Amino acid sequence: MAAGAPIVARSRAANVALWVVQLVLAFLFLGAGFAKLSGNPEMVAMFGVIGMGQWFRYATGALEIIGAVLLLIPALAAFGAVLLACVMVGAICTHLFVVGGSPAMPVALLMLALIVAYSRRDRLTRRGDR
Repeated sequence: MAAGAPIVARSRAANVALWVVQLVLAFLFLGAGFAKLSGNPEMVAMFGVIGMGQWFRYATGALEIIGAVLLLIPALAAFGAVLLACVMVGAICTHLFVVGGSPAMPVALLMLALIVAYSRRDRLTRRGDR
């Protein structure tokens, strides 16, 4: 490890809690991603309202599944959390400016993804040191 690289020490309980958050996020994003990729009528209709074409539904679903899988790989969990946080920023903007409705769920998911990204930040900085 390079000198000056941050080392995050946390208790066993905190690490278990963080893994629980990662598992919940992975489960939710896998479900959302598969709903988009499987052609769920609600997803097809919502992406029709967005107006960017159904390719955007497939891209979003793929990003959600990729991010969820990355959350389950210890060395890549921070990258998955950052990816999912970016997707949730897009979802929040879409709720606020295009489709309407409450952005509460994407905001909550964004906050959880940011907690994971911040808590696993040591993995982000160590990747280039190997």
